[in-house]
Amino acid sequence: MMDSGVPRCNTCGEQVGLSSKGEVFVACQECNYPICQHCLDYEIKEGRNACIRCGTPYNDDSKVVADVGAEEIGNHTPIASHAQDKGIHARNISTVSTVDSEYLDDSGNPIWKNRVESWKDKKNKKKRAAIKERKEAQSAQVPTEQQGELTPESEAAQPLSQVVPLPKSQLTPYRIVIIMRLIILCLFFQYRVTHPVDSAFGLWLTSVICEIWFAFSWVLDQFPKWSPINRQTYIDRLSARYEREGEPSQLAAVDFFVSTVDPLKEPPLITANTVLSILAVDYPVDKVSCYVSDDGAAMLTFESLAETADFARKWVPFCKKFSIEPRAPEFYFSQKIDYLKDKIQPSFVKERRAMKRDYEEYKVRINALVAKAQKTPDEGWTMADGTPWPGNNTRDHPGMIQVFLGNTGAHDIEGNELPRLVYVSREKRPGYQHHKKAGAENALFPQRFDGIDKSDRYANRNTVFFDTSPLRLWTFISSHLNQEIFILLMAWQLLLLLSRQEGHKEKDLADVYRDAKREDLNAAIFNLREIESYDEHERSLLISQMSFEKTFGLSSVFIESTLMENGGVAESANPSTLIKEAIHVISCGYEEKTAWGKEIGWIYGSVTEDILTGFKMHCRGWRSIYCMPLRPAFKGSAPINLSDRLHQVLRWALGSVEIFLSRHCPLWYGFGGGRLKWLQRLAYINTIVYPFTSLPLVAYCSLPAICLLTGKFIIPTLSNLASILFLGLFLSIILTSVLELRWSGVSIEALWRNEQFWVIGGVSAHLFAVFQGFLKMLAGLDTNFTVTAKAADDTEFGELYIIKWTTVLIPPTSILIVNLVGVVAGFSDALNSGYEAWGPLFGKVFFAFWVILHLYPFLKGLMGRQNRTPTIVVLWSVLLASVFSLVWVKINPFVSTDDASVVAQSCIAIDC
Repeated sequence: MMDSGVPRCNTCGEQVGLSSKGEVFVACQECNYPICQHCLDYEIKEGRNACIRCGTPYNDDSKVVADVGAEEIGNHTPIASHAQDKGIHARNISTVSTVDSEYLDDSGNPIWKNRVESWKDKKNKKKRAAIKERKEAQSAQVPTEQQGELTPESEAAQPLSQVVPLPKSQLTPYRIVIIMRLIILCLFFQYRVTHPVDSAFGLWLTSVICEIWFAFSWVLDQFPKWSPINRQTYIDRLSARYEREGEPSQLAAVDFFVSTVDPLKEPPLITANTVLSILAVDYPVDKVSCYVSDDGAAMLTFESLAETADFARKWVPFCKKFSIEPRAPEFYFSQKIDYLKDKIQPSFVKERRAMKRDYEEYKVRINALVAKAQKTPDEGWTMADGTPWPGNNTRDHPGMIQVFLGNTGAHDIEGNELPRLVYVSREKRPGYQHHKKAGAENALFPQRFDGIDKSDRYANRNTVFFDTSPLRLWTFISSHLNQEIFILLMAWQLLLLLSRQEGHKEKDLADVYRDAKREDLNAAIFNLREIESYDEHERSLLISQMSFEKTFGLSSVFIESTLMENGGVAESANPSTLIKEAIHVISCGYEEKTAWGKEIGWIYGSVTEDILTGFKMHCRGWRSIYCMPLRPAFKGSAPINLSDRLHQVLRWALGSVEIFLSRHCPLWYGFGGGRLKWLQRLAYINTIVYPFTSLPLVAYCSLPAICLLTGKFIIPTLSNLASILFLGLFLSIILTSVLELRWSGVSIEALWRNEQFWVIGGVSAHLFAVFQGFLKMLAGLDTNFTVTAKAADDTEFGELYIIKWTTVLIPPTSILIVNLVGVVAGFSDALNSGYEAWGPLFGKVFFAFWVILHLYPFLKGLMGRQNRTPTIVVLWSVLLASVFSLVWVKINPFVSTDDASVVAQSCIAIDC
């Protein structure tokens, strides 16, 4: 009997066997996908000669396996193939029993985990090193002039990306300074704890607690920075591997989701530029779909998108003809570069001028729509045909879908097909939770349940969370209705019911259930065993129809569509029946008593749904890859005025606090599966605890003023050794920042601005987020979702000087005033006390100026260009600062009772 630690083949269910060296046989050196020799031979002869999971071509080393254990791999279930699977590895049914499969899969059994953690980490590293040395030796034998001449086959065999570690000359000094700083911190806290200030014990204790928390927060920040890497990608290799001449493109279909709510705060012109850059992407047009989700049901968004679709007919072919970069017209025409560089076509200048003129006219039309939308008519908006706009009531309206571009939509001016462009606004009704952005995103996700995706990039469990694309949705609709469609009472789930309808073969139901239960890839993102509706009976039946309904909702057509081999619905399906079913699927109560928002889709429970959903995905086996190209893959706009920016930071911090107070807190969630790496857990812990730094930060920023007003200080008189210790701490902080700038590529100005805003946000937005989070948990008070403005006025940085009243401005303003008052009081006391008082004053004033310097950008933003600070902010801040100063001086808790009576008698004597 073969060793029980040998994994099972994910194709036939037999053990993969051992190599001639007695090691577990590995066919793919990139991802270690478990496959036996028989299935490997079949894949080489009949398939794509590439790994089923990652697509890496098999090398010669993968085709050799020893006789050890070969006789134990001989009996296989015959591999069943399908006509449409030619060239792609066919999925056959495993003969392994249900009970055995529970312990042989790669999602939660001890055998697989032991293999991943021990064998994969040790043996695979040695093999990769040997392969790398062999390749280097081979390349050294090839003449230099021939090394760059790679054939398409050899280029396709190259990896699509590679890790580029940072130079040791940059990373090693940084690590040394980090270790030195940790040692100095330990010595610093040993000194601080053993040298209390008896005359100001409360101030000393508060400062020590704050400093310990700051050190803990800094340590959490250093974990992901200890071993930073870069990743280099090769787009040409991707094209060479999946776009072979004379064959259909095998590139995966891509869906782009563009979300918007309020077009007055998220200007349509920015949304339109985003859409135009997506439509002009250098990718097969039949594999690109752009969906604009309008959660505010605004007619302005709908009309601007119609104008955008019309302008895209000119812009997309222009970009592809002349390889325009960037492909957002606003940014392309505004950049100050030599646009004639590398443009050899003589017609470029003429066409560019014409395109710029067309874009200016397009902007005029969009701005006219924005100006028109500033004042809503009393009777509500009406469409061009005179009918009322269905979204006049943003909280009570039907779902809306409009197909602007697609297979049967408008082509570009050269007659070529354009990517799909679809407008979507989900249904909203009173009395139903819409879950803000997470709910809107979930309205876009059900189309991913459209069959077995052979690459399955998202979930590695095809029955739960898919990565597919509704490419043929609008082809199906138009072929039956033969017109551009505007369907009310429909939402995004229609994409599932109508997509990919041609040329698909239905599975036998029993085969589907067996395939659904097979765990033939990585650990699942959404494990059915962790869903409440999963029980032992379903395990024996390999998932039942009732389980599907409890998980995905009560829609038989919707569920049956997931049983198709490649998604979609049967060719004999009646379009009218599908539309009726779609109306049922998109009803507001469809997600009631289902797993949507709990176990599948975007997870509800936090306004930062992306963090919560990503955390659950990582807990269930998802592995992310960090890639930061030199040219940013995505660019976004942020609010530039002070009030909106702080509200945005408040929303992010509140989401982290909500996760911290929920059952999904990284401190205790996700330990059972063992799939979340410890470094990932620390990163998520740092993500959710950072708002709580506001509490010690507010206290620490208030300490300088208290010290100046009371004449006390948080540090005793320093000895020579203590002075050296403090100096070493300051130098280590400076060296850490300098060395981090070297390898990160961040400028010193950006680092300082980030440090300043960390203090500004910490004493304002983060502080309010902590209190709001606890109020929501204890009192059930929900918070309103405020959309922040993300564009400037007609003048550059016009909104920078607009100050809006908000309570978030009060704490930092009060801290500023208190510290300024403390500085004045400190200098006044020093002038009255004589020369001896100037020495102790230096440390206190330095401490106060440290706070004022960090809050200086806030002061500038508060004052603005025209001194338009809200009066209410000034009054509240001055009042709080004055009350705080007077009460503290009156109470003065660090002065003894006898001293206080002496002070009172002297005050009476001089009539103060």
